[in-house]
Amino acid sequence: MDAKRHQQRQQRLKEQVDARISAATERRGILMIFTGNGKGKTTAGFGTLTRAVGHGLRAAVVQFIKGQWPNGERQLLEPHGVEFQVMATGFTWETQNRELDRSAARDTWRHAQRMLADASLDVVLLDELTYMISFDYLDREEVIAALAARPAGQTVIITGRGCHRALLAMADTVSEMRPVKHAFDAGVMAQQGIDW
Repeated sequence: MDAKRHQQRQQRLKEQVDARISAATERRGILMIFTGNGKGKTTAGFGTLTRAVGHGLRAAVVQFIKGQWPNGERQLLEPHGVEFQVMATGFTWETQNRELDRSAARDTWRHAQRMLADASLDVVLLDELTYMISFDYLDREEVIAALAARPAGQTVIITGRGCHRALLAMADTVSEMRPVKHAFDAGVMAQQGIDW
């Protein structure tokens, strides 16, 4: 492609992008969901939250289905004022106790409700929340009501597989992670600092 044609194509692209930027005039918090069967949902959520903290925004994290093992994101972000609340019962297939898991989910959800009502928090990450709804550990309508009633400027990030269609419908941004290849499937052990 010659230089003049390349410049013309790039100019058209620039005009399209500039028009979209000009049309975006609303300023508010958004509901962002990272879902799908591929790796990277929690990583994407923490990447967004870390960016927010780096820009001086206040953030908090609720982690469902996480255990007591060392958490690199927590070790990095807690000293920067990011509150963490972790369900800490581990994976539901480990506990195999529905009532224990439901009780732990409800206890942890109370922290999420508090955060979702706190106008001083700019970003709230609800990591693995989708499982709490699909396993019927939390009431879907109660979760939706809390998300809808949050402060107008607050962004919420939800991660997890199998996100319920009602949450997808109310979200502003949805990204789906799709598995293509994973080292674990080839027998490579999960690694601290890489996989968790």
